[in-house]
Amino acid sequence: MKRKKVLFVCLGNICRSPSAEAVMKKLVELEDLENLIEVDSAGTINYHEGEPADQRMLKHAEKRGYKLDHLAREFNLKTDFNYSDYIVTMDNNNYYDIVSLDSRNQYSNKIFKLSQFAVDINFEEVPDPYYGGSEGFEIVLDILEDACKGLLEKIKDDIKYNHQE
Repeated sequence: MKRKKVLFVCLGNICRSPSAEAVMKKLVELEDLENLIEVDSAGTINYHEGEPADQRMLKHAEKRGYKLDHLAREFNLKTDFNYSDYIVTMDNNNYYDIVSLDSRNQYSNKIFKLSQFAVDINFEEVPDPYYGGSEGFEIVLDILEDACKGLLEKIKDDIKYNHQE
């Protein structure tokens, strides 16, 4: 069975999307689904290319048991659209940036806002904690933990559906 590939996208790929990647990887691991689901992250800009996650985000994520070992990279138009099954954006700007790269509207069925998968926390966007205090990083992690559970359920349903075909 072909692995489902999830790509989380934020602006610089140093706070929100690598944290979403870590949260989802842990959920996938807890359910022993690593052979069925692959997780990655990217940014819409290359300003932080090759850099590790923001130190503040690392600290808050580690307190919750998440390992952020990702190095920032920019969304790759040539490969990411084709390779990914789910391109999940953190906020409206990220969403519209990715949608605008899909000029022929070939990949619209793969592009999502993380807010679509919210379970218990109602939110429109994952706020960028970069310019805020430590509370912002905790709020981001709360949102990511909630929505990644919902996303994982969707992926598991898609795997079951595709397996039945």
